[in-house]
Order: sequence, then structure tokens, then C-alpha cells
Amino acid sequence: MTSMRPPRGIGFALLPATAAFAVAFALLTSAATPAPSSAQTAQIKRMFDVRTPMRDGVELSSDVWMPAEGGPFPTIIIRTPYMKTMAVGDFSLAGWATYFAERGYAVAMQDVRGRGDSDGSFDFFFQEGEDGYDTIEWMAAQPWSNGDVCTAGVSYLGTDQWLAAREHPPSLKCMVATAAAGRWMHELPHYGGAWMMQWALAWINDTSGRNSQSANMQGIDMDSVYWHRPLITQDDAMGRDMPLFNDFLENSTFNEYWQRLHFTEEDFRGLDLPILHVTGWFDGDQPGAMFYWDGMMAHSPAADEQYMLSGPWGHAETFIGGTLTLGDMEFAPHSIVDNKAEHLEFFDHYLKGTADSYDQPRARIYVVGAEEWREFDEYPPADVQATNLYLTSGGRANSIAGDGALAWTPPDADSPPDRFTFDPRRPVPGSVGQMPLGEDRRPLHRRDDVLVYTSEEIEEAVEVVGQIVVEFHAATDARDTDFVATIMDVYPDGRAVRLGPRTGVVRARYRNGFDREELLTPGEVARYEIDLGHIAHSFEPGHRIRIDLTSSAYPEIAPNQNTGNPVATDTEWNTARQIIHHSREYPSRIILPVRARRQATE
Repeated sequence: MTSMRPPRGIGFALLPATAAFAVAFALLTSAATPAPSSAQTAQIKRMFDVRTPMRDGVELSSDVWMPAEGGPFPTIIIRTPYMKTMAVGDFSLAGWATYFAERGYAVAMQDVRGRGDSDGSFDFFFQEGEDGYDTIEWMAAQPWSNGDVCTAGVSYLGTDQWLAAREHPPSLKCMVATAAAGRWMHELPHYGGAWMMQWALAWINDTSGRNSQSANMQGIDMDSVYWHRPLITQDDAMGRDMPLFNDFLENSTFNEYWQRLHFTEEDFRGLDLPILHVTGWFDGDQPGAMFYWDGMMAHSPAADEQYMLSGPWGHAETFIGGTLTLGDMEFAPHSIVDNKAEHLEFFDHYLKGTADSYDQPRARIYVVGAEEWREFDEYPPADVQATNLYLTSGGRANSIAGDGALAWTPPDADSPPDRFTFDPRRPVPGSVGQMPLGEDRRPLHRRDDVLVYTSEEIEEAVEVVGQIVVEFHAATDARDTDFVATIMDVYPDGRAVRLGPRTGVVRARYRNGFDREELLTPGEVARYEIDLGHIAHSFEPGHRIRIDLTSSAYPEIAPNQNTGNPVATDTEWNTARQIIHHSREYPSRIILPVRARRQATE
């Protein structure tokens, strides 16, 4: 089933916003709050620094909003490491809480353990399951709560909901999980097994005190820190000993350390909860959001009460409702949603019970390029067909001036391989500027260590909805190396606009799984896959599809030193000579989830 009916509440303007997980709310800017709905609003009672005891005696601090009269009330809980008092521009968590308190809910905003006004020591997500359970049950038992709780929040605030839900608090009735991380080693703190250096230094520094520490990075020569080796002492080079930074590096496989956070099939089978899943086509935590979605749809007894909402949004935009521009891309005004209204509709049915139904389809997604909202009975849509675009060249795909091409049919004859040299001391930047999402990558395509493959002009629009995978065969003279890929829409004016949540990476030692490290035999051809994430995008007539393929994305990813040594303690550097095959024996391709081909929209 498809439809062009937009989500409810669309219409208010929003200023541009950008954020990474590291500083998701610290950089967040938002437009003015939309006008109140026709619902009758209530006078508000506030209680600040409500002490919530955990099972080990540590007390966490919450601020609570509720109607001044009546009660008890259904209760919404948000738990954050970014300060419950956070306010930037016109946006604040207090304003968000007030909106729902005016509509008959009690809303609790809590600083997680070791952050803000809460006691204890912060330890990433590892304490959030038990602390979340204890918070939900304590809040539900208060005289102002009717005992029914739903959780909400974005990024870290999304993941801590999942960890609490896995503990099965009896009072938890539903969740709205937005941009929630959950694929360890392929999302945080490694991506495709490669160390996310820029994120790790920024985010762990920011959360190393009770309040935000990000301002203390001003004036630091971060390039000098990024080039410091070994990686395990980069935190000291920056000026702060960060135990989490060291723990993350030392646990370099998907071992028991990370498995504490991982959701299994059994975990999903035990979650009988209605959930609204929100992500975006440019959301850096999309891998986790999709992981939870797939797990619930495949295994949960509440599979028929799972809902997806995904738009042309980066990380912060998933919560604030959107933006009209992202990098070099522009979106239609109806791409923006009133996210408070989206939450309210869900809460009114599943938490308060005042709405007889939640009148939404299984999945509502915005198709970029077509600039239309579509509705589906399942996601990925049933009519998607895996379609191959094959890499080919005459052996000279280096740079935009080369002969790299993408073809819908496999080559009739063997295609000579492409070669480039990867010097980790001269890495390819991960982005052109400060806004990698939706940016024009042409300046990076002038380098000889970037292979560029471009299709012919599209004659009929190709609508792609789902996960993009690059499957290729490569050889190297190194014992370990990285391969990095990006997919782009090439506009008629030449812009090569990056699509997807991130540049895709695969670290060779993890090519057969993140639970073990397997070094390469130099010169041996190996098969690789790079996950480029999910997109919903229409390549319009006159446009072309492009991928670039290289071996670095600095400083987002710590350049692979190509030695095969332990990453955390390595101080050596090797240059790697890379060979990308695309022959009949060793084909290389992009696998596109194509659901429609159509003529240009008039």
C-alpha cells in the first residue's frame, strides 16, 4: 500500500539543525514551538530535583511537570546524560515537558547516573537497564502517577529506553524510541570495525564530568591529537584521562563487554510493547534504529503494534521534526513534521487511552527526490527488488577524470582491476566541510586515491527504498586495511550529493565478523561488503548514480595503519597498495533495493 498523505501536524517552519551523536543536543537549534492544538490546556505544577532512589542506594535527580489539578496522571519519562535543564535557542526539554503536561500527562526528565544533579558514576549505557527499571517503577508508584508509563527520547535517550524495557518493568506500557544506537562495532564506537576517533574523543570528553565538558576542547590542536599514536593514549594527549576511551579501544571485538548491551532474538521475543520507531535517512544512529525495528518485527509478540516514521533527517532532526536544507540538498516544506503532535497521538492511544485507535500505517517514509511521503504495510516494502549496478572500468577509475562506470548488466568481458595507493599519513577527508550530510563530494574526487564509478544518465526515475550494500572483491599487500564507500546522486548541474547516514566502512580484519580478528594474506583476493545504510531516494531522470571507493575518512575514522598490529597500541605506519577487481571471476557491485521506475514528475 502506498499513499502520498503526509504525517499529521506538518506545516511549521524550522531552522537548519545539525548534530552528531557526540553533541546531539549541544548543537541543536530549533524553530519556535508551533501553536497549541485545539486541545484544552491545563495550569502546570512543577517539582524540581525529585530524588529517585536506585536499588544500590544511589539517588538520581528528576524534574517533574504535571497538571496543577486532578490526577493521577499517565506518566512520560525521558532519561538523559545531556542535562535535564538543557535549552538551546527556542528548544528546551522543559518546554517539551510543558507541552505534554498541558495535555494531561505527568512528565519526568531525569539526569542519568553520574550526570547533572544525579549521584553515582557515569558508565556509558551499562547501568541504564537497571536504573531505567528502577526509575519507571518508582515514578509509577508516586501518588501523582496512575501507574502507566511510556518512555521517549532521541539518541542516548532512545537507547536507554530499550535497555530499560529489556528488564521488563511492569508499569511500562509503550515507547517512542528515536535515533537509538544499538549495533555495537558497526555503529559505536566502531563503524564497520573501524575506530570512530573523532566521535570517541569528543563524546567521551563531553560526558567525563557531571556537566558538559565540550567547551574545553576550544583551542586544542585536534589535528595534533588525531595524529598521536598509540591511540590508547590520545585521551592523555588531549589533556584528560578517559577510562571509557581506553575500555572501548581495548575491547576491540564483539566480546562480553559489548554483548551486555546487545539485544538477542530472545530479548525481542520478551518485549510485548507498542513502539513508535523514528529515524532518518541521514541519521548516524540509523543502524541501531533499524536493528531494533527488524528485531521487533521478526520476533516480538507485539509486531503488529510497531510503527516506523523516517524522513530526510539527520540525527537531531529526527526529534525536532526536520529541516528544509541539509548540506547541498533542499526538501519540500511538507517534509517537516510536528514531532510533538506525532508523540501526542501515540501517547493518547497507548498511554492515556483517550483515543480509540492509533490511525497510522506500519511505516511512513519520505522519498527524497520524489519529495513525497509514502505509506507501507511493511518495511522494507514488499515490492522492493534487489537490483545490481556493476562496477566496471578500463583500469583507470582513479578520480573524477577516470573511466570508472556503473552498469546495470555485468560486463561481457573481463574488466581490468583498478589500483590505488593508500598512505594513512595522507588520508582522504571524510567530508568536504563541516556539514557532511547531503554535501557535494566533488572536491574529494580529484584525488588519485579515490576511485569514482558513475552510471549513465537515468532515463526513468529509479526509486530506491531500503538498505544499500556494496559487495566487492579486493586485494592488498597489507595484513590489514580499510575500504570506504559513499553513494551519491549526481545532479544535472554536476553536484555529487552524498546520500545515506554515513560513509560506509569495512575494516579488513573484521570482514568475516566482529567477534574475531582475521588478518589478510597479502596479495590474496577477498570478498567484502560495505553497508551504506538505508535510504528512500528517487534518482530522477537526467541524474546519475555514483559511488566512490577509497580507504580512509579522516578524522571520523582513525586511518588504518595497515600493519595488522593491535589497533590500540600500534605506532607503526605502512602504505598499502589496493586492487579493486570487477571481472567475471571477481565481480563487484552495488545492490540497490529498487521498488519503482517511473517517468519524470511533471
